Amino acid sequence: QVKLVESGGGLVQAGGSLRLSCVHSGSVFPINEMGWYRQAPGTQRELVATITRGGRTNYADSVKGRFTISRDNAKNTVYLQMNSLKPEDTGVYYCKVDVLGTAFWGQGTQVSVSS
Repeated sequence: QVKLVESGGGLVQAGGSLRLSCVHSGSVFPINEMGWYRQAPGTQRELVATITRGGRTNYADSVKGRFTISRDNAKNTVYLQMNSLKPEDTGVYYCKVDVLGTAFWGQGTQVSVSS
């Protein structure tokens, strides 16, 4: 069973930075796409950023230029560096991986940005 463990969330003031990490285990197949999604209270979960095994990235317009997704395949880890954080970035951030067309999600880590 694929397992994902996120870390790095917390409370930060607007303009600050956080770095999220997600370590995956249990997959016998190489993982192509890994990504970060977030969900604010009362809203639907939305894409933040994704990265393929080859390093191709995709970002939501709202985070372009502020967030950077990266991965270390040797460590089975995907990162999300978040700079210039805004109150509207507040939410639960989830890591997702795709294994042969099946999505697996982490338990989420809370990010709170105060104004």
